[in-house]
Amino acid sequence: MINPNTPILIGISQLKRKIDSLDQTMEPLLMMLEAAQLAEQDTGREGLLSQIQSVRVIKGVWTYENPAKYLAEKIGAPNAETTGTLYGGNQVQSVVNHTAADILKGRLDLVLITGAENGHSFLKSRKAGIKLPLTATPGEYDYVFGKQDPDNGPHEMALDIQRPIQVYPMFENALRYHRGESLEEHLKRVSELWARFSKVAEDNPHAWIRKAVTAEEIRTPSAKNRRISFPYTKLMNSNMSVDMGAALIMSSVAKARSLGIPESNWIYPHAGVEGNDHATASVRDNYYSSPAIRLVGQKLFELTDSNIDSMDMVDLYSCFPVAVQIAAEELELNEMAQLTITGGLTFGGGPLNNYVMHSIARMAELLREKPGTTGLITANGGHLYKHAHCIYSSEPPAQDFQHGNVQDAINRLPSRECITGYSGAVTVESYTVMYDKDAPVVGYFACHTADGKRTWARTFDTDLMQSMGKEEFCGRAAKLNDTAITVF
Repeated sequence: MINPNTPILIGISQLKRKIDSLDQTMEPLLMMLEAAQLAEQDTGREGLLSQIQSVRVIKGVWTYENPAKYLAEKIGAPNAETTGTLYGGNQVQSVVNHTAADILKGRLDLVLITGAENGHSFLKSRKAGIKLPLTATPGEYDYVFGKQDPDNGPHEMALDIQRPIQVYPMFENALRYHRGESLEEHLKRVSELWARFSKVAEDNPHAWIRKAVTAEEIRTPSAKNRRISFPYTKLMNSNMSVDMGAALIMSSVAKARSLGIPESNWIYPHAGVEGNDHATASVRDNYYSSPAIRLVGQKLFELTDSNIDSMDMVDLYSCFPVAVQIAAEELELNEMAQLTITGGLTFGGGPLNNYVMHSIARMAELLREKPGTTGLITANGGHLYKHAHCIYSSEPPAQDFQHGNVQDAINRLPSRECITGYSGAVTVESYTVMYDKDAPVVGYFACHTADGKRTWARTFDTDLMQSMGKEEFCGRAAKLNDTAITVF
């Protein structure tokens, strides 16, 4: 007999708003409210939201102080616990994992999780010189999930290496070199991978870009597909210019039964596991692997007595192509398999930290359509170092929900010392070039010293940057004078 405290998803919603004019904009807070109401409709139980015990909001780029309190009042649950998160694409799955554990313990039996971003409207308003309205939500959360580790080390920040579009392409180039591919072979393979993601988005009614894009279009720079950072064009980057929101309603089995919610709605999280790679690109051992993804996956399959071959569907976190390739390698997935159910953050839509709420909602939809199936969701925060995974199914687990963490095992793994102010011989580990209006503006290098330490360099030399976009620089000998570099 199933444990009455077994956690389940009972309501899901996704919201996308493509606007023709700025008078159609909706701020993220109101998108969250609408998503919550749509999730209630999905349960088939009118008035359910007023019984919510905890409102959990995923942090966005917006500046709300306590949006959960505003939402709790609007849905008729003013006494509900209010919780928030820190930044990170891992946060949605981590919150779901912790919520499932809270429900299993009997601490809660009805929870709303929601989030939204209006990047599309924001960009339109900025171009028009208009400031969009933002509702005041004063106060502090009752609880904030997570611990904020730095995404960048001091050595990176000293050279202004802080953004994902600077770091992930270095991982991509390192992976290409590790695999022994030429620049041409690599670009063809990666663009074909992304074209397969685009094809999935074409069949996803919630996707932001539903017209499939070819591999040639993805890899070829153009006026609409400018170079961002070598080797990535715009169509290989997460698409943050979206107005999207989503909501999940979780409950215990007992609560769902008392509310009369049909079992055909129920989706069971079987297990959730978390773990972070060594924080910052400065200290991770290499740029072509993720021990945390491997160990999180192994623990997840151990807890559920399953394996990757038993997953009917997967959605690998897809902020950039390298994140998918490394996750597929660590989880022993064939790169030619369907690795997304949404189209990913480029084509499905990349509402920053909230993307995974869309992948979970889509997974729940597909599991409902195909009873007896199972799916894996992976989430990634920071620069490929914060990870949270979960297995979902339309069928109940053989045992109670399992919540694991593999951080202790990760912490014992090798890291790399990073030094600054180094002068002398080095080997280029990886590199990238940043572009503005198709012109190179700065090049970055991660290098190894003879004794295996890492150090950083940058260049503003136009001729060198032009070569970096056409030739293989990984593995080449170079000489540093502090952060200035000469490559041989």
